[in-house]
Amino acid sequence: MPYKPPTHTVERSLRATTGAKIVAGIDEVGRGAWAGPVSVCAAVTGLRRPPDGLTDSKLLTPKRRTELCGVLGDWVTAYALGHSSPEEIDDLGMTAALRLAAVRALEALPVRPDAVILDGKHDYLGAPWRVRTVIKGDQSCIAVAAASVIAKVRRDAMMAELGLDYADFDFAANAGYPSPTHRIALEEYGPTPHHRVSWSYMDALPRWRHLKKVRITPEAAALEAGGQLGFDF
Repeated sequence: MPYKPPTHTVERSLRATTGAKIVAGIDEVGRGAWAGPVSVCAAVTGLRRPPDGLTDSKLLTPKRRTELCGVLGDWVTAYALGHSSPEEIDDLGMTAALRLAAVRALEALPVRPDAVILDGKHDYLGAPWRVRTVIKGDQSCIAVAAASVIAKVRRDAMMAELGLDYADFDFAANAGYPSPTHRIALEEYGPTPHHRVSWSYMDALPRWRHLKKVRITPEAAALEAGGQLGFDF
């Protein structure tokens, strides 16, 4: 399906209005998964012409994503990934876990960005970072699109490796997201150490719901974001 390629429009605007010289694009993957980390990539691309076919990772086939990720590794000025573990997601809630992963990614860059383009409408990063949120930024902004592809490919590879020890869950195919195979394995074997056991899908597991973790601090509970998918898929 044809799509409009991403541009440097937002980055140029940030440079012109704020004086920023180094702008990073940020995207996350794994927010709605039942298992595995939530992962954030921060990418700095400058204003160079992007590789052909760059767009939101969700619009690309797995084969094309992997090919493009290999090209992007050498093309970007810099990139880094940050992760929040299932335990951190359970303890902090998704919003705080996303911020933790994003800060880890930004602080792992060899240069500190003057401004950040964040995919979506909610600024989960906040001060002291200068943030511009862009809805569908992974489709419209080159740096965010690059971050989107790298984050997806790298997290998928992580989940496939984890899946070697949990073949029944088929993490290589579902990357920890809801799927019929994943649901059946949960019902039969219960959650693995890589599952987010505070999530509502645990309520649909009669044999295992006693393992559900409940956050006890109001502050942590208040940070909870949506996306806790049940079995209706």
